[in-house]
Amino acid sequence: MVGRGTKLTRRRAIAVAAGMSVWGCRRSAAAGNSTYTDTQYARATIIDALGGPGGFDPALPDDAPLSPAFVADALASGITAVNLTVGEVGNAPDCFEKTIAEIAAAEHELNSHPDVFVKILRASDLAHAKTTKRLGLIFGFEDSSMLGSNLKRLEQFYDLGVRICQPTYNRRNLMGDGCLEPNDGGLSRLGHELVAEMNRLHMVLDLSHGGPRTVAEAIAASKAPAIISHTGCRALVDLPRNTRDDELKALANRGGVAGIYFMPFLRKSGQPHAEDLIRHLEHAVNACGEDHVGIGTDGGISRIELNKAYSDQMRKFYEDRSKRGLAAPGEAPDVFNLIPEYNSPSRFRTLAGDLSRRGWPSARIDKILGANFARVFGSVWSSVGGGGDGKGGH
Repeated sequence: MVGRGTKLTRRRAIAVAAGMSVWGCRRSAAAGNSTYTDTQYARATIIDALGGPGGFDPALPDDAPLSPAFVADALASGITAVNLTVGEVGNAPDCFEKTIAEIAAAEHELNSHPDVFVKILRASDLAHAKTTKRLGLIFGFEDSSMLGSNLKRLEQFYDLGVRICQPTYNRRNLMGDGCLEPNDGGLSRLGHELVAEMNRLHMVLDLSHGGPRTVAEAIAASKAPAIISHTGCRALVDLPRNTRDDELKALANRGGVAGIYFMPFLRKSGQPHAEDLIRHLEHAVNACGEDHVGIGTDGGISRIELNKAYSDQMRKFYEDRSKRGLAAPGEAPDVFNLIPEYNSPSRFRTLAGDLSRRGWPSARIDKILGANFARVFGSVWSSVGGGGDGKGGH
């Protein structure tokens, strides 16, 4: 995650993009005609491996619930489920308390809009979200700092509905090294214990924001497939937030999936566009196979109005991240943290059309749009006893 663009508050949604460098949109490098139909999209399982409902509304306070427009956009998007960040990041001293508050905020939206949102706890809930045409919310962590050194907290958060967890977020914590650490020390002993406990609970191990050694060691240590929910290809753009081919291949060899994000790291500098996203998708498919690639936008669903109010908020947000030492190379106050061509609730449908025009077969498009992540989530969340309760299988 570059920012807080996937939580259920205006404060979270503000961070979907930063700056005012590019106003116009251009079409992608796609060529030819699309053969991917609206009917195919309606039948597909669509999963954003890091995202959430929301957008930017300067009239709303930071902790405001979702607006009616944001709720309507979530329903209209056609997305089946999102990995929604409900935890604080960056070794904040009050990260446990903030995480509890964010889980409560997500529960409020679930209770306020039961006809729009459904909580995802097991594989069958993905199918239920699809058939009832609701947006499934998968509670996830992008850091493990809220656990401190007490791994018993992980089961407590599991009981609150958390199903995905990252060990690290950019910097070093008790579990290991993030991608910005120069020494790349890998997983700590406690980090190895965390992976084992996640396997016991049948929680999805997410290695986004990890250092290369941390990623490699966690993939090897895990008894279940892991994911990298939102990343890019370091072979194309050599930035710390992107993932090297050897890690992508190791992830795939163990059955995992990597999601490509809609973030500035898709280019060395300047505004990323649709052709940059597609270039990373095609490289990832070539590197690890079409069964191991997906999408993790790291953004909200609603369209962002790129105006001065938004630009001012983005600059403040970037400056705060820089002061906290969380900003990664590739982030900038004047580059949008989104893909302009896909700045709408229908972004997955538009992307499907662009991939079809590139000659991608519909079956491959369906895998990238969500079927691959659905497979991995279902595999990890399934207990030995088959009931979907991670604790019940041991």
